[in-house]
Amino acid sequence: MTFEAVIFDLDGTLIDTESIAIASGQAAFAQLGHAVEAELLHQLIGKDIHSGGRILRGLFPNLDMSALDAAWNAEARTLQAKGIPLKPGVHELLDILDARGLSKAIATSSRRSGAANKLAITELDQRFDIVITVDDVTQAKPAAEPYLLAAEKLGVSPSRTLVYEDSETGAASGKAAGMTVVQVPDLLPTQGQHAHHVANTLLEGAQWAGLLNDETVRGA
Repeated sequence: MTFEAVIFDLDGTLIDTESIAIASGQAAFAQLGHAVEAELLHQLIGKDIHSGGRILRGLFPNLDMSALDAAWNAEARTLQAKGIPLKPGVHELLDILDARGLSKAIATSSRRSGAANKLAITELDQRFDIVITVDDVTQAKPAAEPYLLAAEKLGVSPSRTLVYEDSETGAASGKAAGMTVVQVPDLLPTQGQHAHHVANTLLEGAQWAGLLNDETVRGA
C-alpha cells in the first residue's frame, strides 16, 4: 500500500496525556467529595466530552457536571504546565513522513482550545498540516466524520490514508472511514478488533506500514 497521508490521534497516541487526564480527574472528583478509582475513569478513554459526560451523568446523576468540568480542566492544565511527555518515536516518525513528502494531520476528540494548548506545550504545533477537533464535527469518534474531514482537508483519498490510534473508539473511527488503522495501545490493552495492525510503538507500526526499515526501528 502506498500512502498519501498519515492522520494521528493526539492523546495517548502522540502525547502521554491519558495518565494526566486520569490523575486530574481523580483530583477533580475529590474536590467535589467523591473518591473514584482510576479504573472507573478508564471508561472515558477515547471518548469526546459529550459522550464522556453522558457516561458520568449515568454514574453520578446528582453531580454538578459544570463544577466537575471546571475543576478537571484546572487540574489538567496545572499538570500539563509541568510538561507533557511525547510517546517514543514521535519526532523520528514525523521526520520520516516529512522526508517522504506525506501529508500529516491530527484528528482528536479534544476541544480545539485544549488541543492547541497541548500541541503548544509539546512543541508539535508546527508539525501538522491540519488539526481536526471535536469542535469541527457533528459526529465524534467512533463515527468516521473526524477522519473523513481530515482527509478532505488534506485532499487525500481515505483508502490511501494511514491512521494511528491508541483507543478502541478511535480505531473504530478510522476503520469506519475506510482507512488503514495502526493501533498502539496506551493505558488499556486491545484485541485489535478495529485495527489492521496492533503495534507496541509508533515506529513499529510504521515498519509494518512500509514507511521505514528494520534499522530505523532498532536504532530508535
